[in-house]
Amino acid sequence: MKYNLSRLTRQAKRFRPGMAQSNTEGMGSIAGASGKAAPPASSAAGQSVNKRLQSELMALMMAAEAGISAFPDGDNIFQWTGTITGGAGTVYEGLTFKLSLKFPTSYPYEAPQVTFQTPCFHPNVDQYGNICLDILKEKWSAVYNVRTILLSIQSLLGDPNLDSPLNGHAASIWHNVPEYKKALTKHKTTHGTERRAS
Repeated sequence: MKYNLSRLTRQAKRFRPGMAQSNTEGMGSIAGASGKAAPPASSAAGQSVNKRLQSELMALMMAAEAGISAFPDGDNIFQWTGTITGGAGTVYEGLTFKLSLKFPTSYPYEAPQVTFQTPCFHPNVDQYGNICLDILKEKWSAVYNVRTILLSIQSLLGDPNLDSPLNGHAASIWHNVPEYKKALTKHKTTHGTERRAS
């Protein structure tokens, strides 16, 4: 099945009005630290991944889950921009974060490269947006998909793994909520709302 972003985007607007626009704004300036994702492959394996990702895109649009969304960047279905919002009752409530998802041609047998594009002060996120999350590393399974990745990262925001911090300062003050909120606000003010492309 040939990938047609404009057709899928029109369908997305039908299911979630305004979703496509909000998730494609500013995508031109977003790029991962390690460069572009692999272009769509012409091999049978590449076509299989292409079909899998199209299916995941449609499933996301149909589900219309609050707090998570993702869309391909332009015409490259191997590179997406995801959006998550902080969960209610957490220090991240009301905050929105953009993520870069780069899919290898071996997906779903190999995890995508996922990084924060919005600077994020968090025990398991480093200054470059890299995320320490087991399902993106050694615990990855082919049964996972974009939805489970986004939900897992959203959950991680409010429930970090303090035993494997990438940001030692954030980990050390996590249980001091007033101090953590102060540091979070300072980080947001200092680093802005979007990481510059390298």
